[in-house]
Amino acid sequence: MASAYAFAPSTKLNFPFSSSFSLRRYRFFAPRVCRSSRICTRIACYYQKPSFVVAARPSRVREFGPFKSVELDRFVTSGDEDEMSEGFFEAIEELERMVREPSDVLGEMNERLSARELQLVLVYFAQEGRDSWCALEVFEWLKKENRVDEETMELMVAIMCGWARKLIEEGREVGDVVDLLVDMECVGLKPGFSMVEKVISLYWEMGEKQRERVVLFVEEVLRRGIGVGIDDSNGEEGHKGGPTGYLAWKMMVEGNYSDAVKLVIHLRESGLKPEVYSYLIAMTAVVKELNEFAKTLRKLKGFGRDGFIAELDVENAELIEKYQSDLLADGVQLSNWVIQEGSSSLSGVVHERLLAMYICAGRGLEAERQLWEMKLVGKEADGDLYDIVLAICASQKEASAIARLLTRIEVTSSLRKKKSLSWLLRGYVKGGHFDDAAETLIKMLDLGFNPEYLDRAAVLQGLRKRIHRSGNVETYLKLCKHLSDASLIGPSLVYLYMKKYKLWVMKML
Repeated sequence: MASAYAFAPSTKLNFPFSSSFSLRRYRFFAPRVCRSSRICTRIACYYQKPSFVVAARPSRVREFGPFKSVELDRFVTSGDEDEMSEGFFEAIEELERMVREPSDVLGEMNERLSARELQLVLVYFAQEGRDSWCALEVFEWLKKENRVDEETMELMVAIMCGWARKLIEEGREVGDVVDLLVDMECVGLKPGFSMVEKVISLYWEMGEKQRERVVLFVEEVLRRGIGVGIDDSNGEEGHKGGPTGYLAWKMMVEGNYSDAVKLVIHLRESGLKPEVYSYLIAMTAVVKELNEFAKTLRKLKGFGRDGFIAELDVENAELIEKYQSDLLADGVQLSNWVIQEGSSSLSGVVHERLLAMYICAGRGLEAERQLWEMKLVGKEADGDLYDIVLAICASQKEASAIARLLTRIEVTSSLRKKKSLSWLLRGYVKGGHFDDAAETLIKMLDLGFNPEYLDRAAVLQGLRKRIHRSGNVETYLKLCKHLSDASLIGPSLVYLYMKKYKLWVMKML
């Protein structure tokens, strides 16, 4: 069913307007306790009509009193073709006179005005050039009278969004925009989404220049402690928390991971108090930045090996190490803030993100520690994560960590055990530890597992290269025999040239 009330983009109710209307109200009524100052001085004339407005029937003109006319260009209903009641025009006239509070005027005419007519009163005073303060007064009265349905709330939200957009487009101070949100809360406007998040989106959508101002807006919101909402995310993915977390999330979505981290740390170190979930968002940004950095570093090293660029010198290697270490330090600092300010239920999420950080950075021992920390708080890591950490530790030949991680595979299934040993083997190969890789291959063969062809070939190739440097063939021959026994290798001819004696030694396997 179509919306009961929709308004044409060209809708105008042409009461004559004097620019003194908004100011004259000060002479009659003292400010309410809930307001620090009158709303009209900040938001008058900043409304843009809602986007859901639709055109329908011809205009109607009514002459009365000292006013020239009221013109409803077009309006539609969901089947109600009746004209506007006399009460509607009388209410507009009384409200325009501004000699009594809007609540008094509307209280007397409550029974005479329909829901549609009350919405039209809101739209009338929200128009550019009208008294926007009155629109909020009307809405406040509707809330007190329990006459705000879902459609009226949607209309008022659209009006407020229009005011906020106009302020932002005109480059007004962020304090004016925050004042608008304060006034919105004063009249009880609490839509089903965060208006603060909506304003952040408005800033974000208007380009780089406004994106600089959105940080100032978030700072002001945190400083005043308004519009933040309840941070009930409990570490759930997709939940963006309050203003800091939402802005950091917007940055992260566009790939500005480093900026998201700097934002949260800057606000926290400025003495403000970002919501706890913003720290988790920033930790996720650290993980993503480390991951992208690792990908770039691998490409750079590949270009160096292929001769396209010079190999990294000591100075550049130190700069790379420092950048990675600084990122990890930021992640640890963020995790400390989560533990200090958040609930104990977030401990597992914190260790999970720290684990991801250390994996991306290739820090085996630190990653292993996070695996056990997760286990202690009741958040068991996936088996694949154990295998990845095992491979990292193998590449760095961390014997103690490898031994601890291998204890868990003794009670796992054969398929899981083979997978873990394959990761261990690849870790040794990546680190250039071919003796250990060969021992792992032999262990897999003894357990009845057939290692992947590429894994076998990588180990054999690494051992052959080492023979040319050291002349040690024992490990190579031992592995070839086990592979031959398992029918995974054909007859092999092993040969060795002894330069001193000018002698070739050959043996058939």
